[in-house]
Amino acid sequence: MANFSFDVVSEYDKAEMNNVFDQVKREMDSRYDFKGTPAAIEWLDDKKGFKVTGSGPWQIDAILDIVRKKLAIRGISQKVLDTSRDTLESNLKVTQEVVFKQGLDQDKAKQITRLLRDMYPKAKTQIQGDAVRIMSASKDDLQAVMQFLKGQDFDFPLSFTNYR
Repeated sequence: MANFSFDVVSEYDKAEMNNVFDQVKREMDSRYDFKGTPAAIEWLDDKKGFKVTGSGPWQIDAILDIVRKKLAIRGISQKVLDTSRDTLESNLKVTQEVVFKQGLDQDKAKQITRLLRDMYPKAKTQIQGDAVRIMSASKDDLQAVMQFLKGQDFDFPLSFTNYR
């Protein structure tokens, strides 16, 4: 009897994030309400997030709104954005760093395995570093697990890899 499996991870596609960044910059250049203001978006070091600059918190929110729309168009969860950092105000500018969430820590992995152990006892889970491997003898069970996990409201993005 064949054993099927897949991995649950929390990561984002860097190429897609690059496309989102380019589209946001293009839209900001064409919008009238950003003309003559310090509104800008830049990469954080090593492309691990965005540095958003505006003339006020309302402008930061407007730029992040554009980012969220571009993420939605590309099918990326907006949960990848960590907007919990405080805004910095100086020289009539407001700056906020928005880093990207990546990786499952032990608590998040245990939360997923506990949830699946209760709902799908036939599916076996195993924590492997920053991923959770889910195994079952039936592909139908694995598809049901995927749909169940997609329907859950976690505070981190989930993606599925290594279908076998």
